[in-house]
Amino acid sequence: MGTVGRAVKEAVSGLPREFWWLWTSTLVNRLGGFVVTFLALYLTVERGFSASYAGLVASLYGLGGSVAAVVGGVAADRWGRRATMTAAQMGTAVATAALGFAEHPAAIAAVACLVGFTGNASRPAVQAMIADLVPAADRVRAFSLNYWAINIGFGVSAAVAGLVAAHGYLWLFLGDALATVLCAAVVFLKVPETRPQDGPADDPAVAGRAGKSGGAGVSLLDVLRDGRFVALTGATFLLAVVAQQGSTTLSVDMGAAGLSASQYGLVIGLNGLLIVILQIPVTRLLEGRGRAGLLVVGTLLMGWGFGLTAFAGSAGFYALTVAVWTLGEVVHAPAMMSVVAEMSPARARGRYQGVHSLAWSAAAFLGPAVGGWGLDRWGGGTVWGACAVIGTVAAAGYWLLLRERPASAGPPLARGAAPAAGRPAAPVLPTAPPPAPSAPAAPKVSDALEVAAAPAIPGVPAGVPADGRGPGADADGAAARPAAPRAGV
Repeated sequence: MGTVGRAVKEAVSGLPREFWWLWTSTLVNRLGGFVVTFLALYLTVERGFSASYAGLVASLYGLGGSVAAVVGGVAADRWGRRATMTAAQMGTAVATAALGFAEHPAAIAAVACLVGFTGNASRPAVQAMIADLVPAADRVRAFSLNYWAINIGFGVSAAVAGLVAAHGYLWLFLGDALATVLCAAVVFLKVPETRPQDGPADDPAVAGRAGKSGGAGVSLLDVLRDGRFVALTGATFLLAVVAQQGSTTLSVDMGAAGLSASQYGLVIGLNGLLIVILQIPVTRLLEGRGRAGLLVVGTLLMGWGFGLTAFAGSAGFYALTVAVWTLGEVVHAPAMMSVVAEMSPARARGRYQGVHSLAWSAAAFLGPAVGGWGLDRWGGGTVWGACAVIGTVAAAGYWLLLRERPASAGPPLARGAAPAAGRPAAPVLPTAPPPAPSAPAAPKVSDALEVAAAPAIPGVPAGVPADGRGPGADADGAAARPAAPRAGV
């Protein structure tokens, strides 16, 4: 117990008080996060709709989240992290309650899209605020702890929601709305605004684009021109499509196998429970490991963990598959969240986080529809086999993008090097950089190369996010997780 106590103390010490209030708001929100997890089951079992319709509704939820990822990121940079989070959370509470009372199929679909928008609009602001509040040396740990809170809440809410649903699904919608209001209250009362003030660009990599409107220094178009970052987001999108099956296709597949809502709740709740248990010990075990390796291993575990579902027929076997892809999530998500934060200039963190969250939101739009359609047309074996293949492709993409460069350039994700290696100005860092236009510019290139050669950040967490959930993911964005099913904070 002494070793465990020391590990916990080391994990939670030294972070600013404001971060812990943000952490608390995340936990409160996730403890009441019932609806998205059980939406597909509600539509197919309680309302009698087909798997294809459930997939369509979940996809519209993802469509709303896709728009919100960009809008929320720009709003966080322009109007502030705190204001964006509070407005989005209050809107989510109203929309979630309305979804519980919707009757007509068209109304359900429209309100689900609205819930997706409001629920995901706060995600870029949360990730940007963590990066604002926490020094770079502690940022990986902070993302891990935030992801830990997400999964404490997710594990408890998934298990409890299955029992509550037995007494009426409406209570799930109302409880979710109440928890979101409480989350907004904590943010409004206790979390300060952290958006950096307008001023000169804070990094040589973005100095050439400073002075643009909004004081961000980097526009949304500049983010989209960052080819390496966009490619990284594309690989995340592939993984997010796989992760989405856990909140939509998996529940339908378990229902078709004759398992109840309570059994699904307990099985999917294992995901959050294992993350809570494994987060700290796996973080310490993988301390100092390279980011590329962590992302590849995590992605393969997720893809092939979902692939194992093709052989599941009992609650126990379904739980085993969840355990496998959960371990992959533990390894993947926080490392990815930290990578995105390091690639982001301070006054453009919302935009970068928003674009990366777009991968999870777009997957939430496409993933459920494809999964439900594939389940109806070809059956679970094909869907789960495809998850294994897609996960393998995503892992290969991460390796190609993040593997170490030649010694002269240094590892792309070394301490302090991520901004220079990952931002749009990364081309200034090849072995033979273009000559500086003037004498003062030369030290900047030299400094960037020196920093890029520094050792990798120790304490890479095993789980986080996504998100980079990731999934999340969504991202979480998780997406992340969270993935988009874990939208919002």
